[in-house]
Amino acid sequence: MSDQHTAPLLRLDGLHVHYGKSHILQGVNLEVRQGEVVSLLGRNGSGRSTTMKAIMGLVPPSAGAIRLRTRQLAGLRPHTICRAGVGYVPEEREVFHNLTVEENLRMGEQPPVDGAAHWTAEQMFDYFPRLKERRNTRAGSLSGGEQQMVTICRSLLGNPLVLLIDEPTEGLAPKIVEAVGQCILDMRRRGVSVLLVEQKLAIALKVSDRVCVMGHGQIVFEGTPGEVAASDRLLADWLAV
Repeated sequence: MSDQHTAPLLRLDGLHVHYGKSHILQGVNLEVRQGEVVSLLGRNGSGRSTTMKAIMGLVPPSAGAIRLRTRQLAGLRPHTICRAGVGYVPEEREVFHNLTVEENLRMGEQPPVDGAAHWTAEQMFDYFPRLKERRNTRAGSLSGGEQQMVTICRSLLGNPLVLLIDEPTEGLAPKIVEAVGQCILDMRRRGVSVLLVEQKLAIALKVSDRVCVMGHGQIVFEGTPGEVAASDRLLADWLAV
């Protein structure tokens, strides 16, 4: 577990995002500390994925601040944010279809980042032995679950300080879901901070230090996994489908 008194590594203050006339994020305040896993829960349309995209520079904030350590990220281009130490695993599982698994992983390799854990392709193969078996297979012929593994591993090879992971277990077999969960726990052990959007409540509560629940473009609850699990009202009002 992370030291709850350390300064936040990633901090969002009063973050607003508009899509045209639609006001999607309405003053999001969020902190992720060093080596901490924070799950962002909520129903579809609550603003979770937009929060991720705003941090990554893929959608422009209309107001508010996004800071990594002391650096202001709002307004920067995605590649600059990536080089600053933010990794992103999108829900869409974007792989290079004509490249092999190993070539996809090599595309993600970056020099070590100051203060961040350094990862290797061989470590990725240890996490997901299936990828090692298919290291010379073109990524376009992989299953959805295998493509998800490639995307997570390629992002880790950028040696991020904080990794944003959007719906990593969607459509995956239970055994792969378990492997993804173990990978996230190992990231935390090595000091990587994780902001996780996850629909499967059991997985989110298992791997998280803290949980933030979103509704109507705002954080409506912040607490421990135990507090979430114990609150029938929270589950009914903000999480039940």
